[in-house]
Amino acid sequence: MKPLFSLDAPISSLAKPIDPALVSIREGITPGVGLLRINDQESAVLLLPEAMSMADAGKRLLAEADDSAFAPDIVILNSEGHVSGFVEARRLLGAFVSIAGNQAILLKTLLDTMSEAITIVDTDNIVQYWNPAAEKIYDIDRSQVVGTRLDVHFASESIRLLDALQQGETVYRLYHVPRPDRHVLINAAPIRRENEIIGAISIEQDITELVRLNEELAHTTAHLHNLQQEMSRFHPADDPFFPIKGHSASIQTAIQAARKVAQTDATVLINGESGVGKELFAQAIHQASRRRDKPFIAINCGAIPAALFESELFGYQGGAFTGAEKKGKPGKLELAHGGTLFLDEIGELPLELQVKLLRALQERQFYRVGGTEPITVNTRIVAATNRKLEKMVADGLFREDLYYRLNVFTLEIPSLRERREDIPELVQIFLHEYAIAHEHPVPRVSPEVMQALYDYNWPGNIRQLRNVIERLSILQENGLILYDQLPSSIRMQQLEQPVIPQPRFSSADNHPIASASYAASRPGFEHGGSEKERILAALERTYGNKKAAAVLLGFSRGTLYNKMKKYGIDEGF
Repeated sequence: MKPLFSLDAPISSLAKPIDPALVSIREGITPGVGLLRINDQESAVLLLPEAMSMADAGKRLLAEADDSAFAPDIVILNSEGHVSGFVEARRLLGAFVSIAGNQAILLKTLLDTMSEAITIVDTDNIVQYWNPAAEKIYDIDRSQVVGTRLDVHFASESIRLLDALQQGETVYRLYHVPRPDRHVLINAAPIRRENEIIGAISIEQDITELVRLNEELAHTTAHLHNLQQEMSRFHPADDPFFPIKGHSASIQTAIQAARKVAQTDATVLINGESGVGKELFAQAIHQASRRRDKPFIAINCGAIPAALFESELFGYQGGAFTGAEKKGKPGKLELAHGGTLFLDEIGELPLELQVKLLRALQERQFYRVGGTEPITVNTRIVAATNRKLEKMVADGLFREDLYYRLNVFTLEIPSLRERREDIPELVQIFLHEYAIAHEHPVPRVSPEVMQALYDYNWPGNIRQLRNVIERLSILQENGLILYDQLPSSIRMQQLEQPVIPQPRFSSADNHPIASASYAASRPGFEHGGSEKERILAALERTYGNKKAAAVLLGFSRGTLYNKMKKYGIDEGF
């Protein structure tokens, strides 16, 4: 029989076949108990439906054993009440033992293979499970922890698991400092059986190293930004691709491909989701080309009504429209003569206009609306789309000949979620930009905020990230950006998705990201310093912001107020 892992399996999975002709059953005195006669021998049996789970069958068997001092065998009945199988009591007991063993192995394998620290305690706060990741994160061997109280190894006020155990509270992705040298994101929940708490479990992702790395990144980014500002005063950036930020492999691959094609006059088709910066690439390609001194003209194929698009692209002759300019007006294609025409959202171009655009590209000449004289142009075409043109061609929504005319060189721009390692740098850049625009110091960002920004899927890509950073720059209080100031869509996604095991972040001196890690390196935070000194240092660090100081210290705002009162620290600090 194949291994079983769940008691939810039906009792029929253990049944042996039995010939109904050899069996006679008559109801006993107790409901659900019958008498089984085989070869003139009669014995009491339990009568159970074949769909009943092994767990429920075991409960019935135990209840009967309590009443009669022995465990009867089981006869399985089908939906029509006919005999369909036979299960010996010892076979069911053996299945229980086997499943318990399989579940224990399954649990051990699950805990041992997880990269997060897993701790399970019973109702007395005695550690029952302590996985290898917990050993590595806290540098405490399993043999020293299992069987001991958790508060022997950690201060009681720093154990979030106690809230789950004693109060039945569940927390998700809570930034927590269980030890002065450790920073984690914690999920904790009570373990309930029929509404009774029988233990608690915590799952902790270590972000200590990530906090430290991001602190260094914040320092470095701020320093580089200041250097760039100083250098730009004397040496304006002459690299056309300078405005495209990021050092991830995917964005650098796209930049290198764009640099190469920029040296030619080949038609370029830029593919990428909305908000990834397709127009930035188009402008950079133009500026890096031999046509840099000629016009760069952009036209959004999805923003202009179809009825007006032809005149916008090709222009119109004088008198072609009522109320139009008497002398006529050149179109975008004509204005881009010698330079580059950027056709954004080319997938939105109506089919009837696709024909005219194709003819103009092939013949390099066109007629204005209402005109009779051909106009010859020498224009490079760069098109962009966020749609799957191949599928549109297959569906008859985009002309195949135009697709191949445009698709000479395809440039794929990665989405922001494909280059998450660039998010810290982009956040710092946008924070500096808006700090200058709004005339206030560059705010710091709490670790859980940067964690959320890093984990979010960014359907609107860099455009959405820029908008979110502007919002946070406006909402920041006392130079600190907190988790509650994030848009609800970002906070909700964090609750719904698993933790992404990738770099997360922290703070630097006067630059983003307030972190307990950084605070630990400040005067008054060093290991062994008095609690009062650490509280005063945190309040100074956060300019008196109690909520931010509590985050740095690793306890609630209410606890902070109580300790301030205890040490005689003025609440108006």
